Amino acid sequence: MSNLPVAQLLVEADVAREAAALDATWRDKSGVWGWLCAVEQKTIARRYIITTFLMFLAGGMEAALMRLQLARPENALIGPDRYNQLFTVHGTTMMFLFAVPMMQAMGLYLVPLMVGARSIAFPRLNAFGYWNYVVGVVFLYVSLFINMGPDTGWTAYVPLSGPAYSPGHRVDVWAQVVTFTEISALCGAVNLIVTVFKMRAPGMSLNRIPVFVWAQLVVAFMIVFAMPAVATGSTLMLALDRAVNTHWFNPAEGGDALLWQHIFWFFGHPEVYIIFLPAIGMITPIVETFCRRAVFGYTAMVMANITTAFFAFGLWVHHMFATPIPELGQSLFTAASMVIAVPTGIQIFCWIATLWGGRPRLTVPMLFVLGFLFTFINGGITGVMLASVAFDKEAHDTFFVVAHLHYVLIGGGLMPLFGAFYFWFPKLTGRLLNTALGKLHFWLFVIGTNVTFFPMHILGLNGMPRRIYTYAETTGWGTLNMLATVGALTIALSVLVFLINAVRSWFSGEHAGDNPWDAAGLEWATTSPPPSYNFVHTPVVRSRHPLWETTVEQPVVTGLRSDRREILLTTTFDAQPDSRHVGPDGSIWPLYVALCMGLLFIGSIFSPYSVLAGIGISLIGLFFWGWQSTQDVEVERVALPDGRMVDRL
Repeated sequence: MSNLPVAQLLVEADVAREAAALDATWRDKSGVWGWLCAVEQKTIARRYIITTFLMFLAGGMEAALMRLQLARPENALIGPDRYNQLFTVHGTTMMFLFAVPMMQAMGLYLVPLMVGARSIAFPRLNAFGYWNYVVGVVFLYVSLFINMGPDTGWTAYVPLSGPAYSPGHRVDVWAQVVTFTEISALCGAVNLIVTVFKMRAPGMSLNRIPVFVWAQLVVAFMIVFAMPAVATGSTLMLALDRAVNTHWFNPAEGGDALLWQHIFWFFGHPEVYIIFLPAIGMITPIVETFCRRAVFGYTAMVMANITTAFFAFGLWVHHMFATPIPELGQSLFTAASMVIAVPTGIQIFCWIATLWGGRPRLTVPMLFVLGFLFTFINGGITGVMLASVAFDKEAHDTFFVVAHLHYVLIGGGLMPLFGAFYFWFPKLTGRLLNTALGKLHFWLFVIGTNVTFFPMHILGLNGMPRRIYTYAETTGWGTLNMLATVGALTIALSVLVFLINAVRSWFSGEHAGDNPWDAAGLEWATTSPPPSYNFVHTPVVRSRHPLWETTVEQPVVTGLRSDRREILLTTTFDAQPDSRHVGPDGSIWPLYVALCMGLLFIGSIFSPYSVLAGIGISLIGLFFWGWQSTQDVEVERVALPDGRMVDRL
């Protein structure tokens, strides 16, 4: 017999009944058809995370093959044509198919939980974005396996990627893969913007939004402004130059070869920060949790995120200092490239102050934060060096640039991401990752990263160019290349340790409980893993750290229906209750339309008629998608006090 008061037992019974009703309403249907029609926020986000991590493994294997080829002079392991395909697909995979979608996937999973929402704003659009991403992944790797992989580098510079120097369809594959990833990213960005602005828990005003959510919001706006540039350049201009003989980039016919670089890098440099800012956002909750104090300088950190995003769109020409850019322009872009280090420095000092004022525990997530600080600062220093026109012209297109790029992306993106995996793995699975294996993973990864990429600085200063598949023994580059290859194999071993840890822990790891870290965010206010509906009752927020600063039971909002996917909408600035919204059920049409888009874009490489066919069948899918959406809305007639009858959702 329970000793709890009868009233409390009745309340718990009511909550259990409501939770069961919500689960029946929100969960995805079972079976293959239910799997294909799934639109539930966390289901799609988990698929994104798993698929993008598989792309990380694929890109890593390509990198390992390249390092084995370069391990010694005049090696014949891989021929020049296959090597060109490998380094192009490696770069495309890591930038377009892993880094950006992985960071966004973490937001798609965590942001609704962090803001206290039951779902994301547009679940079917989210599913449509994922299926587009999958079509791009399959298309790229099928092309690679049939020897049709792109081979002009992940930047696809013209005129090398134009019809005169790259006949066949390899570059066309690259252009259309980029199209699929941009559609996917834009779908996710729109979802995150609307979710953050209109679906926050009551009381979560703009000055109470978690730093990670701010980072995801800023990056979503960056995607909206940056992605159309490369999509236009690749899907429209480059593809038309190759398919129907337009001359956007052909100087002989009035075009401009440098126009491609301007278009690409207007997207390409913000993309680095599209990867970097979510990683920065991941660091703050880790530091707060394991220092047991709020982050120092919350407002400064938020403003630093926004400032970084603003400056990121004014740096693209520092990738083009070796081109005939006017000297005044070079000076302005040099200054901007150095100034952008200031907001990042502010964030680093805020973390240091938080560590200094707290009592940090050296858990595995915290170790990766410290590894980030060491590695990223080294990469940032070489970035300031490359911002100098004189030095950049000497180091341009050498392995020095390769070293800088990987120090920034691995230190600034991958290390915080691994820390986030260890931190939020209990939230996704309900189990803890093994600490001993986690520490082994950390040390192997940090050592391997520095052993791999630090020698590349010296190789670059000694004149080794990037994108070569072999070199003569007389160059003297063999020893450092062998050392870099040993480091790359160490990184591969560290990732293998992580995989073993993740798989083992997922099935038989220690049960975590709902909030194993005693963290402060709303994502820990529900069960681990969360139910399909996230929260039985929408929480009410009174501070930036609701689970730390609420001395009584967490206040909640009641009254939302459990027999349909009802969501509370709030005002943009102060998050006051505004209206209700009914979310959609599962649907096959996002998958259908994504496959039609695949026919349109992939078929356009081989026949113009496929464009017409793709548009036609896409319109059919969009019609039924829209028709199904109208059927999802339930309208009931209610009487007003004056006797009039009105429709209410």
